[in-house]
Amino acid sequence: MLLMNQGTSKWAHIVLLIGAQIFLAAVGWAQAISLPEPPQVRAQDHVVSLTLHAVNENGRDAFAFNGANVAPVIRASPGDILKIAYVNDLPAKSPETCAVNPCMDMTNLHFHGLTVSPNAPQDDVLSMLATPGEFLHYSVEIPRDHPPGLFWYHTHPHGESHRQVLDGMSGAIVIEGMERYVPEVRRLRERVLVVRGRSIEHDPNAAELRGHVEVASKGCGGQAEPVEEIFTVNGAVRPRIEMAPNERQFWRIVNASADRYLDLQLDGQTFEIVALDGMPLAYHEPKSPTRITNHLLLAPAGRLEAIVTGPEPGTHSALRTLCVDTGPDGDPNPGMVLADVVQPSSDQPSSNPRPEQAHAIDDRPPLYKPLDVEPLMTTAPNFTVTFTEDKNGFYINGRKFAADAPPMTSARIGTYPHWRIVNQTGELHPFHIHQVHFLAYAENGVPLAHPAWLDTVNVRYRSSVDVILDFTDPVIKGMSVFHCHLLNHEDKGMMAKILFKW
Repeated sequence: MLLMNQGTSKWAHIVLLIGAQIFLAAVGWAQAISLPEPPQVRAQDHVVSLTLHAVNENGRDAFAFNGANVAPVIRASPGDILKIAYVNDLPAKSPETCAVNPCMDMTNLHFHGLTVSPNAPQDDVLSMLATPGEFLHYSVEIPRDHPPGLFWYHTHPHGESHRQVLDGMSGAIVIEGMERYVPEVRRLRERVLVVRGRSIEHDPNAAELRGHVEVASKGCGGQAEPVEEIFTVNGAVRPRIEMAPNERQFWRIVNASADRYLDLQLDGQTFEIVALDGMPLAYHEPKSPTRITNHLLLAPAGRLEAIVTGPEPGTHSALRTLCVDTGPDGDPNPGMVLADVVQPSSDQPSSNPRPEQAHAIDDRPPLYKPLDVEPLMTTAPNFTVTFTEDKNGFYINGRKFAADAPPMTSARIGTYPHWRIVNQTGELHPFHIHQVHFLAYAENGVPLAHPAWLDTVNVRYRSSVDVILDFTDPVIKGMSVFHCHLLNHEDKGMMAKILFKW
């Protein structure tokens, strides 16, 4: 114990405080840090142009943009083109380990959730690959009738995607126009929150980090579990989000973790859901543009866009994830605090902070796509996806992914097929398919209370989910993929090809 007399206690206390602040800053999780705002890239003459580098800094892979290792938020409108020069500056010999070794430091980009072509030079994750020293040129055409919402980009080299995404190689994409479906969001402060998993398995400050985000000592079932990851928000550990009491803000949250679930809760408040997985609720249900919930499970790659309200004066509120039971064979997914919601130093609410975006606002009438899905639900599944695993890897319909394999299935453009996703394992698996959205409407044959149009859906262990897929947009023609979005599982085989054809 350090003993201090009354005359020296004040200065000793200051020294201790300064030392603690230096330590917190050194490990990158000072409690007082405000929510970082990533740089944003917007269209000029309907073209969003940027150069992105893949680099390795301090033993971790990262995106480098404009001289900093911070992935930008890409903002575009329907009809725009994304032109991205992607340069692989990773070392020829990787200092890291991969799901399937050795790491080759190959990399590429996937534009998750966008209804765009799977062919080069667009959202092609099969043949567009850059080894160290090479570069890729993407030219992604966003359809004029593309729904607005939150999407994201991340690397997708089979065998190395888990490591790269876990290191933080991801960023948000915003397709403008949500105010066409929910006019109120035009007047609200918008926040883009990229939530990533961060490995602390070999971090010397792991105990302090776990304490800082208030990880419970026991798992969902009451048993002690080793905690290998914590969450960051826009790269920061437990940042502060400023909200005036009763202020309404528009939050756009992406679960950009490689393999962890979020069960989101805002203490004492609700989420007024506007969109899920980049799909406005009103797009298919014009009479139901929002839905209220007090918490929401987001699988890895899932997105939530919601209006939230600031807490009452004098109350503490935190954005947190609740504990998620991932199954007897699943990884620990404990509850923890993601961010603290604090009152701003000024009494003025931060509404209408987006004047620079006024030029991007789309005042065209909203597009709707109501669909009578009842007849489709009563048919037998056109195709069944079955997830299995053993000590040698992860499988879809008994097969591991192979780059030279033919497509596992094909689908005709213009159809709405019914698929059943079956999880025969002892852990959760999130199902994702590139290029399209689907209506998840039943679990184990029982209708869901809230059917939802998604691009990634959680499938509970030893359970099934039924979905109606929208294969009607002709831009999806080509070879695409579907897979488990626990990227460690995808890297070890749980992915398959699908051919979209006329």
